[in-house]
Amino acid sequence: MICRTRLLLALVIVLSINVLVAAEVPRRPNIVFLLADDLGYTDIAPYGSEVNTPTLAALADTGIRFSNFHTAANCAPSRAMLLTGVSNHLAGVPNIPEMLSPEQKLAENYQGVLGDNVVTIATLLEDAGYHTYMAGKWHLGSESNKLPSRRGFERTVALMDSGADNWEQRPYLPIYEAANWFADGERFDLPEDFYSSRFLIDKTIEFIASNLADGQPFFAYVPFQAVHMPVQAPQEYIDRYLGTYDAGWDALRKARLARAVEVGLLPAKVPMTRMDTTGDWDALSDARKQYESKRMAVYAGMIEAMDHNIGRLVAYLQMQGELDNTIFVFTSDNGAEGSGPVDPLTGPNSILPASMGYSTDYETLGLKGSFNSIGPGFTSAAASPLAFYKFYTGEGGLRVPLIVSGKPLGDTPKQTDAFAWATDIAATILALAKVNSPEARYGGRPVQPMTGQDLTPLMRGEVDRVYGEEEAVGYELAGQAALFRGDFKIVRNLPPLGDGQWRLFNIVRDPGETLDLTREDPERLQTMLSAYEVFEAENKVEPLPKGYSRSAQIILNPLRERVGPVVLLGLLTLLILLPFGVYLRMKRKH
Repeated sequence: MICRTRLLLALVIVLSINVLVAAEVPRRPNIVFLLADDLGYTDIAPYGSEVNTPTLAALADTGIRFSNFHTAANCAPSRAMLLTGVSNHLAGVPNIPEMLSPEQKLAENYQGVLGDNVVTIATLLEDAGYHTYMAGKWHLGSESNKLPSRRGFERTVALMDSGADNWEQRPYLPIYEAANWFADGERFDLPEDFYSSRFLIDKTIEFIASNLADGQPFFAYVPFQAVHMPVQAPQEYIDRYLGTYDAGWDALRKARLARAVEVGLLPAKVPMTRMDTTGDWDALSDARKQYESKRMAVYAGMIEAMDHNIGRLVAYLQMQGELDNTIFVFTSDNGAEGSGPVDPLTGPNSILPASMGYSTDYETLGLKGSFNSIGPGFTSAAASPLAFYKFYTGEGGLRVPLIVSGKPLGDTPKQTDAFAWATDIAATILALAKVNSPEARYGGRPVQPMTGQDLTPLMRGEVDRVYGEEEAVGYELAGQAALFRGDFKIVRNLPPLGDGQWRLFNIVRDPGETLDLTREDPERLQTMLSAYEVFEAENKVEPLPKGYSRSAQIILNPLRERVGPVVLLGLLTLLILLPFGVYLRMKRKH
């Protein structure tokens, strides 16, 4: 009897200790990483937009908003940095593979796919006991060993390409033979009722639900297709914005800036320039104005549809009792896309959508079977008050929204104006999950160390900045270049939008990059140029081959893969000789 009593007493003590230990060790937070595609700096309400985004507004109101966060100028390089915390050049993704030249591809780090020398945060979190899920655009490699299911994600449904249709499984550019979707490592066919933002949240909820009972935390990565072209949205969302943009892009650019100041995102009297590529709204016909206004209405509808579906995920987590233990990170991979056709209805601009079987008719714009984008005019408004856009290293191409929110964060400052960079997201997510970054080796192989900064001290209000005044952060994309140091930035944008010259700006006082300080502060310029040279060497930046063209490379690369280099050379020779042949025939006739 005495032995049984002692045994019961010991059992009670052990159980009590376990309860106390469990009480002392709080459950690690769930983390939801939401990534928009090609979203401009002022495209959501917390950043000054007229677009109705109540879910993102609520996250901003209860979290922290970053006014000075930067990513790469196009998608895959950003995704590489966001997921690994390593410079995109060292991670194997200096550019998207569609834009790399054959000469550059001779370099080991110029393959355009995520290298084996880096570890994703999904791998690190999975190894630390997190469930890891992904639903959305991957674009970091489609070979079997490069799929997200092999890079740390337990459950996946992923688009391999740079973009695709939002209504059905079809490519958006002729460089792709199909829209390549994979689920858990196998090719996947989309459902008949597919709409991208709704489908990606459906799958995310499905993945979370599948393991919710085991009590383990989860990391969910949701890289949306919104608002990458083709810009498409359900009719109900488009209807809400019909007529909203009838005053044109200049009026919207000014209104966005005014609201950004009103909500406290930017200080008053921020100077703003007008982009050279922004056309004259008043010179357009009434029919063109109506068409352009609807292009932007579809764009706004696509943003609101994304926000609505994020709201569905928030509501699901609330219903499951998980919301109070979830942290949300929302940002964009780069700034707004400005290379949509100026006039998609006439001339060569209308040929491409038609050749793909798409319609550009006004009545069905944004719906299934239609192709839509916004041209450089409304893109300048999406980036307001910043200059340039996607593919360029002006602030409009690099500076994007960043919101971090969730009850586990505790009280946070409403906003930080500190400079932050794409690699910081990985370091911050690991810090929030209390998971260490990899050392010099991981999984039996050497890996690149993470260089991103942990942003949680900013989020706790403990520091004003995480980068010292003398610390430099460099970036390069196909010859476009930038380097940040303190409140300053040097930037080089190539033609046709830029002139190839280095400029110096104080991007805290002048985020629109209107006042070039190169003559006023030549010593700072030289110091930063020297720092950029160091960046190029340390990150193995390759020079551009002579005559490089981004648009030409996008066409030539898939041709080279499909027909082979010999046939391609023959085709190019034929194209070069064709005008001479026509000339000789004309001469003989005369």
